[in-house]
Amino acid sequence: QVQLVESGGGLVQAGGSLRLSCAASGSTDSINDMGWYRQAPGKQRELVAIISRGGSMDYAASVKGRFTISRDNAKSTVYLQMNSLTPEDTAVYFCKAFYGSSWNAYWGQGTQVTVSS
Repeated sequence: QVQLVESGGGLVQAGGSLRLSCAASGSTDSINDMGWYRQAPGKQRELVAIISRGGSMDYAASVKGRFTISRDNAKSTVYLQMNSLTPEDTAVYFCKAFYGSSWNAYWGQGTQVTVSS
């Protein structure tokens, strides 16, 4: 079992930066990939970035070159550095972890990111 707690959201002006953190607790040694997803009002939840336990990363096209995902396995924490933010990045950002041999998915509670124009 894994619990995820996100932090770091907030209000920022367009062009600004934010850094999100997601701390995992529980059986963290069995966590495989970890990722960030976001859901804007009236839209479906979408993948933003994902990172494997070994550090392989993938990004949504809309954030590539602006966002960076990283991971500290010793701290069981995944980060999302978001630069050059635009109002289109406004959403609730969720952390997701894939756990164990069955790759069961666990979600955090979400953190709001609002980018003003």
